[in-house]
Amino acid sequence: MGFHNHANLLLIFLLIFSIFSSVLSSVDDTITPSKPIRDPNTITSKNGDIKLGFFTPENSANRYVAIWYISQSYNIWVANRDQPLNDSSSVFKINEDGNLVILNAQNRVIWSTDISISSNSTRTAQILDSGNLILRDDETGETVWDSYSHPSGSAVPGMKIATNRITLKKIEYTSWKNSTDPSSGYFTASLERLDTPEVFFWRNKTHPYWRTGPWNGRVFLGAPRMLTEYLAGWEFQKDDGHGNSYLTYNYGKQNTFGILRMTSNGTLQYINFYNKTEAYRLEVGQNVCDFYGTCGAFGNCDAFSDPICSCFEGFRPRDAEAWSAKNWTGGCVRTAELRCEEVKNGSEVQQDEFLLFNNMKVPDFAELSGGEQDKCRPDCLANCSCLAYAYDLTIGCMYWSRDLIDLQKFEKRGVDLFIRVPAELVKSKGGKGNMTLIIAISVAIGAVTLAVCSYILWRKLTAKPTGSQPQFKDQKQMKLDELPLFSFETLATATKGFHLGNVLGKGGFGPVYKGELEDGQEIAVKRLSKSSGQGLEEFMNEVVVISKLQHRNLVRLLGCCVEREEQILVYEFMPNKSLDAFLFDPLQKKILDWRKRFNIIEGIARGILYLHRDSRLRIIHRDLKASNILLDGEMIPKISDFGLARIFKGGEDDEANTIRVVGTYGYMPPEYAMEGLFSEKSDVYSFGVLLLEIVSGRRNTSFRNDDSLSLIGFAWKLWTEENIISLIDPDIWDPSVESTMLRCIHIGLLCVQEIPRERPAISTVVLMLISEITQLPPPGQVAFVQKHNAKSSESSQKSQCSSNNNVTLSEVHGSPFIFHQLLALKYTLF
Repeated sequence: MGFHNHANLLLIFLLIFSIFSSVLSSVDDTITPSKPIRDPNTITSKNGDIKLGFFTPENSANRYVAIWYISQSYNIWVANRDQPLNDSSSVFKINEDGNLVILNAQNRVIWSTDISISSNSTRTAQILDSGNLILRDDETGETVWDSYSHPSGSAVPGMKIATNRITLKKIEYTSWKNSTDPSSGYFTASLERLDTPEVFFWRNKTHPYWRTGPWNGRVFLGAPRMLTEYLAGWEFQKDDGHGNSYLTYNYGKQNTFGILRMTSNGTLQYINFYNKTEAYRLEVGQNVCDFYGTCGAFGNCDAFSDPICSCFEGFRPRDAEAWSAKNWTGGCVRTAELRCEEVKNGSEVQQDEFLLFNNMKVPDFAELSGGEQDKCRPDCLANCSCLAYAYDLTIGCMYWSRDLIDLQKFEKRGVDLFIRVPAELVKSKGGKGNMTLIIAISVAIGAVTLAVCSYILWRKLTAKPTGSQPQFKDQKQMKLDELPLFSFETLATATKGFHLGNVLGKGGFGPVYKGELEDGQEIAVKRLSKSSGQGLEEFMNEVVVISKLQHRNLVRLLGCCVEREEQILVYEFMPNKSLDAFLFDPLQKKILDWRKRFNIIEGIARGILYLHRDSRLRIIHRDLKASNILLDGEMIPKISDFGLARIFKGGEDDEANTIRVVGTYGYMPPEYAMEGLFSEKSDVYSFGVLLLEIVSGRRNTSFRNDDSLSLIGFAWKLWTEENIISLIDPDIWDPSVESTMLRCIHIGLLCVQEIPRERPAISTVVLMLISEITQLPPPGQVAFVQKHNAKSSESSQKSQCSSNNNVTLSEVHGSPFIFHQLLALKYTLF
């Protein structure tokens, strides 16, 4: 009986405890009329990440009510930023009128949500897991006020920057005065130009300070340093049904959080968190050309020239004396007037023309017209008030009818800007400036040629098979009508009959020859080996994939040939061949000083970024290695060999599975080699191997006779022993850039971590390389650090010997039994 009594008492105790706990948890994140927050108490969101309460900034005696993430140093909102408290006896409560208020020690209201009362119902305030403080009407359940709509200087996922088209009311952000004073500072950010939306930063609320340029759904056209990763998750809503247009950002990733701050200096700072720990931070600063209107109307600003301001062709400084004194704000004026009105009035004068300027930040006050690219020029030409036009694939045609202001020349990216000038100016340039005419003629010739070639190819593919016709497994996949076709005779002549002396190298699918066309153009000819068991599939894949890609760090496919049972691809010729020819040659490697190597590293990363994020298709290359990185005459890297590439529809961390594992031993990540799983992180792993090879000057597979490990394992061993400097190639070591070399090794180790989700996205890698991300997280366990056994080394050696340039395709079929055996034996692929 006693036992049952004790059991009942225990059950009662547990029940009371659970009820008490649930009550506590339900009210811990809320403020009610009977439950205020008294300094120094706080309330916490349900997930425990967000706190609301009183805080004092560093080096300050003032008290404020604020919201912060994890710790007070990650402040995301301040209520009474311009009404500081000077005591520690204040209260944050729901007042009798239903407003949230802050009362000081004298019981005076020093801050209020200041909303009108429409009912006598009670209200409750709650701090949400998102970081939003909401004030809710208990009777209707309606949110009557929230902190997201009244931001200070920081934004978190889900917050908006907005403008109402009807009332012009805005949700805007104002910086702190300085790092220890949260009062309203000198810079404000707001959403402007709603038809071509862009974010403006204002100084003292009235003077434009800098602007992002129009948002095209993916990036801001005027902010090339704000890379894709920086803008991940951003979305623009043109109208929410109430006249509000807004820009917002969110994360789809678990355990990830971000704070976007406008600093007291007018820059944009982003802090990224993973598992509640700061992972990295980056800051988008400004150079002198970013400041609004630095060179005045029709003035072109180029931060890399001296002087930074210049007038476009057909323009001169408005005030030559001020211009010489480097006071450029007066801008430029035309040297000759436009003739559009005269043409409309019937005068026999030439119609105006356009000069093309590449990589430009588009001017302010863009007018959206939409439409296809071929409509931009005639529409602008027909409108005498149209002074310039530009085209973006997402936005369409943009026009300018005001003076062109806030123009800037970018080193990379930007748009092609066409500025209207009198026809005689183009004529005086000897036709060199008439780029639109050249482009039009080229497009017309190309279209006719393509149509003829497509017809010929259609006839060939639809004709009855003969002994001289290729038998394709799936003709729909070929997409050959999208490429210029070369005849077999043309390529045979160009390569001197595919002479052995013209062989540049030999990959898994066949030899590559150097050729020269009749017009003197040098080409690289990849001839599919007839003995290649899987070559036809890879050939078709490469045609489909690479024909849709265009980037300075990807090799360009010029055309193909499908005659005489041949499958041949024609590429632009790379005079310096492949990276491995330099990197692993004891003499040639000395040509690659650190500057060249770093440029190659960055170029490869940007090429992969294009494949993963910026191209029309999302491509996983699956065979990144030194022999597939070609170098042009200026040692600019070009990613080549897309035979194994896959078009990928998943997210950054999503994986696809294949039962046919193809690639090159030494560059495959473990999840792919062992389980056939590949994703964007597979290419990141291969890039990490490449990066370590470039810094060290050693092949990843050069350790097979070493008692230790692969290059990855060796680097990890040095890292754990705090001797990573020993990995640097002695031929390039330079104390003045040692920190950059060590940073690259650090990035390489992050890329080759064993668990795919812990590897950074390639967009993050680019930010790390250009030092936008200043603090790098420590790398975790890298993959494949086991020692070699004799059989694996022997197998690797045999594989290496099957090719004269060490680029043999290795293939493993994805049998679970084989993979389990490999794992059981701790088999390493190096």
